[in-house]
Amino acid sequence: MTLLGIKKPPKPTAGELEILDVMWRLAQPVTVRDVHAALSESRTTGYTTVLKLMQIMATKGLLDRDESERAHRYRPRLQQQQTRTQLLRDLVERAFDGSAALLVQQALATKRASPAEIAEIRQMLDRYELENGESQ
Repeated sequence: MTLLGIKKPPKPTAGELEILDVMWRLAQPVTVRDVHAALSESRTTGYTTVLKLMQIMATKGLLDRDESERAHRYRPRLQQQQTRTQLLRDLVERAFDGSAALLVQQALATKRASPAEIAEIRQMLDRYELENGESQ
């Protein structure tokens, strides 16, 4: 719960996030069979496992379920960008004391960035400064 009593969206587990990734990629309401087929392209997974996970996700509020047809159709309740923002905000708060700078430092120390990625990061920082009225 937040301070105002508004419930935060639930955080997806790794398995749930994998299912959400498939659903965002397909970009339409999908059946369990659709998700199972997409997941099976890269690894072995049981249909009933996917079914159970998607049922749990609907109960948790991660998915909306349309039961009007025989094959229930599911869609993510939040868009991919909203979920990424929520997960990143939580990570920054819990692991980096709310510091975006510490997060970036750790990310760059953990995985070497290519010159192209560093140039892209510089461009993002320049855009951020322009959009937020901050100067050097």
